[in-house]
Amino acid sequence: MLQTEFEFTLPKGYLDTDGNVHRIGMMRLAKAIDEIVPLRDPRVKSNPAYATVLILSRVVTRLGALEEVNSAIIENLYACDLDFLIKFYRQINELE
Repeated sequence: MLQTEFEFTLPKGYLDTDGNVHRIGMMRLAKAIDEIVPLRDPRVKSNPAYATVLILSRVVTRLGALEEVNSAIIENLYACDLDFLIKFYRQINELE
């Protein structure tokens, strides 16, 4: 059976407004649409690097006790955690 979701642990973790740190999460395999839809977003048109944020917000399905993972959460990750997720994405989707 094909594994489509993978657990990860962020190096630092996302610090929410209540001071809670969320480190353990799940990422699903990306579909073509996950890389296509962000290209239509005006934020990507003005800054192509923003596509990474939108793609990760689509494929990270869980992060700690957060109810949802959206682009604002990905934007507020520490740089080492963003780098970790980018590498993890490439690894599970066999892009390396």
